[in-house]
Amino acid sequence: MSTVPERSQVQARYQWDLSSLYTDEAAWEADLVKLADKETALHSYQGRLGESAQTLREWLDLSVETGMLEERLGYYAMLRQSEDAGDSENQGRFSRYMQVAARISAAESFFAPELQQIPDATMRVMQEDPLLKDFRISLDRVLRHKPHTLSPAEERLLAMQQEGDQTASRAFGALLDVDMDFGEVDTPEGPRPLTQSSFGSLLEHPLRDVRRRAFTQFYERFEGHKNTLAALYGGSVQIDIYRARVRRFDSALESRLFPDNVPVRVYDTLVSVVRENLPLLHRYYRIRNRILGLEDPAIWDTRVALVPDITVDNPYEKALETVLDALAPLGEEYTTTLREGLLGGWVDRYENKGKRSGAFSAGSYRGDPYILLNYKSDTMRDMFTLAHEAGHSMHSWYSVRSNPFQHYNYTIFEAEVASTFNEQLLVHHLLKQDPEPRMRTYLVSKHVEDIVATLFRQTMFAEFERAVHEHVEQDGALTVDWFRSTYRELLQAYFGDTVHLPEHLDLEGLRIPHFYRSFYVYKYATGVSAAISLSRRVLEGGPPEREAYFDFLRSGGSRFPIESLRLAGVDMEQPDPLAAAMEVLSTRLDQLEEGY
Repeated sequence: MSTVPERSQVQARYQWDLSSLYTDEAAWEADLVKLADKETALHSYQGRLGESAQTLREWLDLSVETGMLEERLGYYAMLRQSEDAGDSENQGRFSRYMQVAARISAAESFFAPELQQIPDATMRVMQEDPLLKDFRISLDRVLRHKPHTLSPAEERLLAMQQEGDQTASRAFGALLDVDMDFGEVDTPEGPRPLTQSSFGSLLEHPLRDVRRRAFTQFYERFEGHKNTLAALYGGSVQIDIYRARVRRFDSALESRLFPDNVPVRVYDTLVSVVRENLPLLHRYYRIRNRILGLEDPAIWDTRVALVPDITVDNPYEKALETVLDALAPLGEEYTTTLREGLLGGWVDRYENKGKRSGAFSAGSYRGDPYILLNYKSDTMRDMFTLAHEAGHSMHSWYSVRSNPFQHYNYTIFEAEVASTFNEQLLVHHLLKQDPEPRMRTYLVSKHVEDIVATLFRQTMFAEFERAVHEHVEQDGALTVDWFRSTYRELLQAYFGDTVHLPEHLDLEGLRIPHFYRSFYVYKYATGVSAAISLSRRVLEGGPPEREAYFDFLRSGGSRFPIESLRLAGVDMEQPDPLAAAMEVLSTRLDQLEEGY
């Protein structure tokens, strides 16, 4: 029986090499002292930013120097903790960093309000000074918030509320992750604990009765806590709306889109196009039901694999070569850089005790764009995860080399494009290899499932968020019955008559953690749509289309996301990228039916 090794038992060549950040602990400790020493210097500029362009430039240089040092320290501490959270040294290092970082954040907090208090005429003159040329983009981003910024005293009061504003989110997490006991589910493999994390895998169990019992038992527990869950989510929505109104936005949705300069019509267009294409979604579920041979399909049948028991032998190095072959349309610089990084210290490959689960890419300005994996050679999904995280890391690699520190950090809106783009190239490449029928059906079904989960399901969530906030903004009351009836209408629209939707499913809208970070989930849907369109442009085009995609990767944080995506060749204010995604889905559904 295989066991999870201790960190010390993992060969060094399979671990990431963090020397691009720090070569030893002493260097990290010395820099932590340097960061702490910045606090006094930062405080010394408070009340002085409007003196002159020279003074403002001095502050900005100090802020960049501090930011680069803080990021480098923080990434190292985070990565070390991620590789083994049970190590007391890793815990202590991260804790000490957080203490210093909190003081630095407090010392810098005066910057935005004070900059926005400088009279417009004075600020215009200062911005024309050549001394501030390198910071015009970052200054503009701060100044555009001026109409929504309050007086220093009011801003201080809002800042003091931030801890309390997290109460609903923290209580929700404690209720679901700690206090709620979902019991166990009997399976042929023995009893399995039913938890938030195991629920999804139990819905993929090949035995239908296991899926049904897991679903019913899970949602019965939510039925017993429905009033508490409704109160918690309602409280979070009230805070969203309060903050939007205080900052003079027309709606909570507008306030959440404003930092990325995303027009509300982008959100509206997403919902509208997805609604128009719901027949495609209904067709998918009918195909599933036919393949699975279900006469009375239910919601607990929508996640079980259409092609079960696909086993592969994909060692890391073999998977890497496949990914690189798939990414060949991006050119030699991209693939050569990626090969060197993925074999040369960017990646922490395999599971060990205490290691963070899942996967992530962590790019920083001074260090390599590191990747954490828990790679397993017997699952195809892990190869797709490698391609996904490689997309993030190469996005960071290009951005760092094309921008100063103050302009290199891109948004989540853009990040989801670069990672999903690589997955699109990988599935295209694998299907071109003319795999045997079961593998071909697996790849097609996986691609369809990913589009459905990311584009359709996240848009349904986005619709629900918008409906909830608009209801409160129009002085409506958030009752359990209102939540359930509103969510039921969405379920009926998105699933149609393809599966049975049990009564308990109405409560799903009260168990989504992302809703406590409002108007976030739509970015997954826009991201996959942009990635599908861009991958088609690159595959079907030539050097100009590829170079346009690189312009997007290089833009980093120097442009707002809608503008940077236009560089690449997609306009997310128009329905075209979404329509292209629907065309791909339709083609994949044809292929899925042909396989049966």
